[in-house]
Amino acid sequence: MRTYTHRSQTGFSLVESMVSLVVVSVGMIGIASLYGQGLGASRTALFRTQAVNLVADMADRIRVNRQGGVNYGGAAADNGCDPAGGLDCTPAQMAAHDLFVWNGLVAQQMPNGVGVVQFAATTPPTYTIQVWWQEVGIGAITYETSIRVPNL
Repeated sequence: MRTYTHRSQTGFSLVESMVSLVVVSVGMIGIASLYGQGLGASRTALFRTQAVNLVADMADRIRVNRQGGVNYGGAAADNGCDPAGGLDCTPAQMAAHDLFVWNGLVAQQMPNGVGVVQFAATTPPTYTIQVWWQEVGIGAITYETSIRVPNL
């Protein structure tokens, strides 16, 4: 009579360990890819938030100096109209100074940022405020808004 002895297998083979290593590696690459995309998305969200805040800042400046009007669509100039300057500026000088200060903020806070204000002599006057910047991997992005500010 023959007797069969069952040998139970202990441990695991080299093939099993290599397969599990490949599966874990693919998972880690996926996690790293998601992490990189998350960082890019948060950077883009930060710049978009800054663009919204910058456009709102210029809109507030225009609302405060309603008589500046068409000068907000003109050239920027450092006229020293800051409160510390102590100068009594005309609305036109204040508008040029607002543009100067605002353009400096746009350049400082946005990568390759450019800010533009366009004036349209409608009733009430319409101002189109735009901010452009360069986003890594995406290219040029623009945020724009239009406001209507009645004259006093």
